[in-house]
Amino acid sequence: MSRSRRDFLKAGATVAAGTLVATSPLLAESSRLLVPITDLPPVDDPAIKALMQVALDAAMSGGASYADVRVNARRQQNVNTRDRIVQGVSDTDTYGLGVRTLIDGAWGFAATSRLDKDSVATAARAAIGQARANRASQLRPVVLAPTPGNQVGEWKSPIEVDPFTVAITDKVAYLLAANEAALKVKGVRNVTSSMFFLREEKSLMTSDGSYIVQTIYRTSPGMSITAVSPDFRDFQSVQSNEVAPMGLGYEHVTNSKLIERAPQWAELAVQKLSAKPVEPGRYDLLLHPSNLWLTVHEVIAHPTELDRALGFEANYAGTSFIAPPDQVLGKLRIGSDLLNVVGDREQRGSLGAIGWDDEAVKPVKFDIIRNGVFVDYQTTREQATLMADYYKRVGKPVRSYGCSYAQSWADVQFQRMPNVSMVPGNNDDTWDSLIAKMDKGIAIVGDGSFSIDQQRYNGQFAGQIFYEVKGGKIVGQLKDVAYQFRTPEFWKSRKAIGGALSCELGGAFGDAKGQPGQSNSVSHGCVPSLFQQVNIINTGRTA
Repeated sequence: MSRSRRDFLKAGATVAAGTLVATSPLLAESSRLLVPITDLPPVDDPAIKALMQVALDAAMSGGASYADVRVNARRQQNVNTRDRIVQGVSDTDTYGLGVRTLIDGAWGFAATSRLDKDSVATAARAAIGQARANRASQLRPVVLAPTPGNQVGEWKSPIEVDPFTVAITDKVAYLLAANEAALKVKGVRNVTSSMFFLREEKSLMTSDGSYIVQTIYRTSPGMSITAVSPDFRDFQSVQSNEVAPMGLGYEHVTNSKLIERAPQWAELAVQKLSAKPVEPGRYDLLLHPSNLWLTVHEVIAHPTELDRALGFEANYAGTSFIAPPDQVLGKLRIGSDLLNVVGDREQRGSLGAIGWDDEAVKPVKFDIIRNGVFVDYQTTREQATLMADYYKRVGKPVRSYGCSYAQSWADVQFQRMPNVSMVPGNNDDTWDSLIAKMDKGIAIVGDGSFSIDQQRYNGQFAGQIFYEVKGGKIVGQLKDVAYQFRTPEFWKSRKAIGGALSCELGGAFGDAKGQPGQSNSVSHGCVPSLFQQVNIINTGRTA
């Protein structure tokens, strides 16, 4: 049931102080009582560390050659509004422990929400039993890349304001004020807005002497504004895609200035109603970082995951045109010399920023594409050893790039992409200066719908705002625009890029992978990029 702002604020104190209960019980040795999440010990509590050691000892005494134990406390909050009403508020918590074991080259994993000595030891023994059972179907034994081990430390997202300390009523008031600002624009029919917050507290203990504690925050404010024509025959929407989700705190909400920017987005939605339908053909195409991040995500980041290239994701999310590894590494040209892409978990405020991955590996920045040529995959400790011959040939150490991640204590960690980002050009070009270099073309801001094949080779992407450019100037809006391409030809047609000052982060709060599925958050740094003669279609035509 939807509620008005008046009703919501009236009950706000009750909502804000609601009895949130952990979805996973914390069990004391003497009793098994469900307790409020606020009463649960932090993941770095000495008692929790002692329980992790119990699980680790049980795993190693059971015959594991390697084991790791993770304790994870995860809290998510959603606030959603529509026009002048509150659509929903949700706040969920989960807390538990997971154990992974390696025996005779086979993995086993088990998890429990019962945090007492007997329960965690039982989970460790279950992981051992699973590893032994998995040996029967193991095609080749798992060999882990070396790691320094003995990694001990803490890391926390660089937040200024913990979003979970801000009252729900304040969050709702902010969103409704943004909605009101957009609804004042003539022609706007509907506005939705939302905030999503995540706090992930986790500790990791490994059999090679590492003990890591991390606290990760993610924040995503957003709006969608829809305008309807007077005759009700057309409607057009604009989303606030220029405000990307970030690994920051509540300050990202206030800095996004939704209230101040809402009228601008609303005007763009109204202007879109009278925009000229695009004429299909080939055009020079300028893509803003708020659009290009999604293309990078789908056709560069995903196909350079090593497990995908080896076919391990074929049943769910597809394969990769960047395969097989021995035929493409250091050989396959994906783009022009202007295309340089790195894996980077150090970008401040990014969704993928961490201190260590879920194998206690400290990530390093690494090249994925250098001067247009594919040179490396994203890897974990298990995957890096599969690349040993190539690394030896090019003089690289056999090491993980720190790409191991699990979304919760109940999930086993596996390869997930880091931030996969473009390297800016060595110039001063910006979005505006690249517009000025265009004689005739289209410029796109914001991401939209897309379609991609199983190998990430053929793609079709839309956007939010489509500008017609003539003589180095924007002359108006277009609508019903989508660009089509084959990945290598698309990146080879890239003829100009922005410099460091034009770089912006876009990102995905939820990126699904695996069976059972898990969700990861990742950012992509991009610069405005100008492409030559890209195929443009009209998505609005019915005949």
